[in-house]
Amino acid sequence: MKLIWSFIGLFFLVSCNNEAKKDKSEAVARVNNEYLYQSDLENLVPQGTSKQDSIAIVKDFIKRWATQQLLMDNATKNINKSKQMELDKLINQYKIDLYSKAYLEDLVVTKIDTVITDQEIENYYNKYKNNFKANSPLVKLRYINLVKGNNKLQTIRAKFSNFSKKDKKDLQNLAIQFKSYAFNDSIWVDIEQVYERLPFVNQDNVIKYISAGMSYQYPDSTSIWLVKVKDVVPKNSVVPLQYIKPTIKQVILNNRKTDLINKIQTEITNDAIKDNDFEIFK
Repeated sequence: MKLIWSFIGLFFLVSCNNEAKKDKSEAVARVNNEYLYQSDLENLVPQGTSKQDSIAIVKDFIKRWATQQLLMDNATKNINKSKQMELDKLINQYKIDLYSKAYLEDLVVTKIDTVITDQEIENYYNKYKNNFKANSPLVKLRYINLVKGNNKLQTIRAKFSNFSKKDKKDLQNLAIQFKSYAFNDSIWVDIEQVYERLPFVNQDNVIKYISAGMSYQYPDSTSIWLVKVKDVVPKNSVVPLQYIKPTIKQVILNNRKTDLINKIQTEITNDAIKDNDFEIFK
């Protein structure tokens, strides 16, 4: 299959050169009856490239172009006619697919409704929620990691436990003293992120340290961790809407695109039949 697509690439390269009727005096290279022109080298070299590197880039491009032309010449001479016909069919179909895809994408961009309401997302979630299962546990938590001996530990611990709006603001002001922290315990995170953020937690002891409603203080050799686990969704359970919401939004949008493409294709075919541009002979 790689050979086929390489051949298609060669075909389009040669086709482009054949279609461009240019003054051969402007050519920079020739392979048999095919010419490479100065205009074909435009925008080849990035701005700011040194003169030496620019020359090397251009020379390399010309050599690759020549190699492709020679390969194409040899291919057309040595591949049997039956194989060439097969490749030509693939090339023609590939061209049709490319043009059709580009045309449909342009139409979809101008016609599709991209506004997706929360109600639509919720309805889709409720209808298909059993399809949205957690591949690994999901967790809501907050934590602080601070150096042992911090003279404000008692105050920090009290504010972290109470966690009112004022307490959260006060902790934010003290955050320069923390080695690391996370206060947004309304966001679901994958358990793998928990392992990264809390290095003392791993697959073997996760049940000990990660359970819904759990609060604890964990000391290591140099620091103290304050942790509050707000909630946990076990593996293979239905994931919360909040967590899956971006995915559902994309799914709905993709479904709309598919429906719109099908509608456009049907309308184009029906219009062609109506205008007598398309008919099936019995």
